[in-house]
Amino acid sequence: MIFTEVNTFISLVSSAFNGLSLNKWRRDFLTEIFMLYLIIPGRINFTQMSRYSKYCEQRFRNQFIQKFDFMNYNACLITPVVGSRTAISFDPSHIEKSGKKTPYMGSFWSGSDQCTKRGLEIAQIAIIDIDLNQSFHLEAVQTVPVKTLKIACMSLSDWYALSIINRKEELQKLSKIVVADAFFSKITFVQPLMNEGFHVISKLRDDANLRYKFTGEYSGSGRPPQFAGKINLDNLNMDIFTQIQINDDTQAFYAVVNSKSLKTDILLVVERKTDENGKTIQRLIFSSDTQMDALEVLEYYHCRFQMEFNFRDAKQATGLNHCQARDLDKLHFHFNASLTTINIVKIMHINDKNKAGKPFSIADYKVLYHNAFLLNRFIEAFGIKPKALKSHHHVKELLYFGTKAA
Repeated sequence: MIFTEVNTFISLVSSAFNGLSLNKWRRDFLTEIFMLYLIIPGRINFTQMSRYSKYCEQRFRNQFIQKFDFMNYNACLITPVVGSRTAISFDPSHIEKSGKKTPYMGSFWSGSDQCTKRGLEIAQIAIIDIDLNQSFHLEAVQTVPVKTLKIACMSLSDWYALSIINRKEELQKLSKIVVADAFFSKITFVQPLMNEGFHVISKLRDDANLRYKFTGEYSGSGRPPQFAGKINLDNLNMDIFTQIQINDDTQAFYAVVNSKSLKTDILLVVERKTDENGKTIQRLIFSSDTQMDALEVLEYYHCRFQMEFNFRDAKQATGLNHCQARDLDKLHFHFNASLTTINIVKIMHINDKNKAGKPFSIADYKVLYHNAFLLNRFIEAFGIKPKALKSHHHVKELLYFGTKAA
């Protein structure tokens, strides 16, 4: 294609292949896949791909079943962009799907609908950068239904923890901190990860059973005391807790305490924020690494929410819910290709100096690349000389037609 934007996309996609052992044909095919996920309007499935590509529908079906290392590919993709203050973020999402023959069909919690719905669920493993305030996809893993897990004497928390532990070697090269929401503040999730060398940051329940650590002198009789009473969250002992004033509306209190439910010492950060109505909202954020800086704990936890935008953008723009397949490998490829495309576009936005400080819009990029694809087809079909057309001012107008930043 003659357009700089498309060439930049292809160059970025190709650069991340250098760390993988793939032949040229497979690289070219994957590059086209990522491009198709970005340019196709409406539903993204095998039939639609064949309409916008030189390959037939059956070739897409055959290629989607082939294994691809999305974890290492995305790691190579984001390494030049992310800084040193990073963490692994983990969160599941409900995927709409029907069909009795689809593997791992079951009832899963849908956060957007606030109820349990039938379909599929994927757990996204991502990397968050608190300096960029961005989340980048690494790999999505399909969740096994609870009924199936019970047969193997596993809980859902066990499965989630195992999904991270199975990728321990690749993930710990990027970070040893795992950030997850309040659902994961359970011993069945936290302890297995701690045993494998990870540290967990999450949110505790408002009624969490927390205890002060005993720091006094041992009297010499009986068993040495470990704890010095239960923590009253409405009346913190300021001899133990340290206060931080974050801004006019938010303050935090932190101390190393013991969690009875997690059966370990944690760094507890009590965040109190006053809303517009004068109501105080309190959140209990913790880190299993008691040596962490309290403000960093809050920054990591707040940045975790950025991965929700990965799901939103993939569902709205790159067809995360659209896969026709009923094969486990094909579904895995589709989910990861959809989320990886968001990665590619996001990194292009960060690298573009002209867009520094501007909000990221996947919708604008989708319109831009769809226009570029159509213009290139017109140029080829009508036999127009690209060099004569490239500098024409109307070409740029057509290229950015429909984008908000046009």
